[in-house]
Amino acid sequence: MATKRINMKDIAQEAGVSTATVSYIINKRSDQVIAPQTIKKVEEAIKRLGYVPNLGARALASKHSHLLGLLIPQTEKETKLMFSNSFYGTFLSNFEYEARKKGYNILISGTSADESYLDVAQKRSLDGIVIVGVELESDIKGLKKNGIPAVLVDSYGMDKELSSVTIDDENGGFLATEYLISMGHRTIGIATGYLTKEGVNTERLKGYKHALAANGLSHDDRYVYSGTISYEYGIELGLALAKSPDRPTAVFATADILAFGLVKGLKKGGLRVPEDISVVGFDDGFMASNMEPALTTVRQDVDSKARIAAQLVIDAIEEKESSSNIVLPVSLVERESVRKLVVN
Repeated sequence: MATKRINMKDIAQEAGVSTATVSYIINKRSDQVIAPQTIKKVEEAIKRLGYVPNLGARALASKHSHLLGLLIPQTEKETKLMFSNSFYGTFLSNFEYEARKKGYNILISGTSADESYLDVAQKRSLDGIVIVGVELESDIKGLKKNGIPAVLVDSYGMDKELSSVTIDDENGGFLATEYLISMGHRTIGIATGYLTKEGVNTERLKGYKHALAANGLSHDDRYVYSGTISYEYGIELGLALAKSPDRPTAVFATADILAFGLVKGLKKGGLRVPEDISVVGFDDGFMASNMEPALTTVRQDVDSKARIAAQLVIDAIEEKESSSNIVLPVSLVERESVRKLVVN
């Protein structure tokens, strides 16, 4: 037999007060003056009865669900993308914590190519939405038209009326490639995700090309390896490079997860890192300093990116500030995965 759900009327009877008084206390109505002893009686009744608020009903009454959506479009054609890359775990942890501190819960979802962000927001009664990696501005028009507070993360070429937070991805690609050049490398490959007109991968590729040009080196499409941002693709590429007589002396991987797989594949193919080939990553998550060899990588502050995204969308919901477009800096962390070559 199902257990009866405790409601405000039950609490009112238990505490000997009106249902309205219980409602005022539970909803923390500041416009009502209630005696401290009455509040104490109601709180004790709630504890005895084991009352759990009906968040759905509360949302209908207040017109706010206190629910934020964190959406991760599956642009890499990898159905498990958000769970296989530690970047998303770090981002999620910090985003959830910041939201919880401000009294919000979160809904996490991947989205398919044919799925509307507006539909997700409306069906789930989201107060606001944060989307990581929007590639087409048309995808967010519905959110803007319907006035749903939205923040874009790692998205390029979008209308600046929406708040956004990114890092200096192009400079990150430049720093990684410039460092390899400074270490004597002249044939440098780039391992990246699928390349689109706008996006993180394209920005990091721009930085790679810029560094080559700034140092008088020509860009060679043979050394651009494009697949999924995944450990599996990294292994596949590493094995292929190990067999290739025309491989570069170094590879810049545009994500640490890709670099980890690349190093694994190179080793399985019989090559040593960095003695035979050097590798630089991008992210500087926990594993970068703990793998063998420790990974030289471009560091981005994922913690701050997540916290800022949460704060921006909450500010938009509570109408505290107008839109903001924030770009966070990056830096290079030198470890053990790059060998210095002697330049003749």
